[in-house]
Amino acid sequence: MNGLSKDSATLLEVGEEHTGQRVDNFLIRLAKGVPKSHIYRILSSGEVRVNKGRIGPDYRLRQGDVVRIPPMRLSEKTSRPAVPARDFTIVHEDEALLVIDKPAGVAVHGGSGVDFGVIEQLRRARPQAKFLELAHRLDRDTSGLLIVAKKRAALVRLHDMFRDGGISKRYLALVKGRWLNAQQHVRFPLQKYLTEEGERRVSVSAEGKEAHSIVRLVARWENFSLVEVELKTGRTHQIRVHLSHLGFPLAGDDKYGDFALNKTLQKTGLKRMFLHAAHLALPHPLSGDPLVLAAPLPPELTAFLVHLDQNEKRTGHWPGATVQASE
Repeated sequence: MNGLSKDSATLLEVGEEHTGQRVDNFLIRLAKGVPKSHIYRILSSGEVRVNKGRIGPDYRLRQGDVVRIPPMRLSEKTSRPAVPARDFTIVHEDEALLVIDKPAGVAVHGGSGVDFGVIEQLRRARPQAKFLELAHRLDRDTSGLLIVAKKRAALVRLHDMFRDGGISKRYLALVKGRWLNAQQHVRFPLQKYLTEEGERRVSVSAEGKEAHSIVRLVARWENFSLVEVELKTGRTHQIRVHLSHLGFPLAGDDKYGDFALNKTLQKTGLKRMFLHAAHLALPHPLSGDPLVLAAPLPPELTAFLVHLDQNEKRTGHWPGATVQASE
């Protein structure tokens, strides 16, 4: 359990790499396999102390803080499979951040029935790295550009930029139907809810949070359209819900899509959701220099576009957004 004692309290001094981190997140990462409910219980009971004083779960650590952690046992039933080491396709890397091209089907982090994700596998592959934290998230079935911070200062700045709209994020999506407008602003507020089975979903609701997408037409066939979607806000499932609400569900979307169509698409070669984080533009979080990054469409998505060209008449191509195919 990463050096924590099972029989007596542990004292840990906070280093630079954890400065600014919430104490609850610090403990959750440190005590892998310990239920979050237990972490929050020992925080609320005062068993966790910082500099000998009680703190709440939202306390942000400072360099030099001494954290007292009570003994914690990892029960057998909560143990997880060993995390495999995996390095992903690297699009950009420097001293402050790492940008990878995440494949579809891989969660960005463990939890909710997933034993491990991208971040856990990266940490296992880079044991020498003092700090690796997700700067944002992608859905499990979405491929493309994912930013991982290598320094706390970079993470804080990236979070600020994502929140304030300082990062340009563009996705490629294939939708059912004939999208007509070369460019369209979509503004529907979105609200999260849980299904009867306890699964997270999002719907358009007047009581939801503001959500703004800009949809640009890239190519169109008889029954499908390829669009580029620029996110001006970053709500959960924003692209999927906005387009589905307009009557243009994403091909292969198992939550908001056309389920009968998805079954047909699987037989013709599309076995995943057609959504790819293709482009990011941002000032570097430490230097401020412009950083423009692109990830080509993965082979399985490129192959399906070829299939469409061979089986459906393409009715137009708009040069305002470009499709970069994988070699």
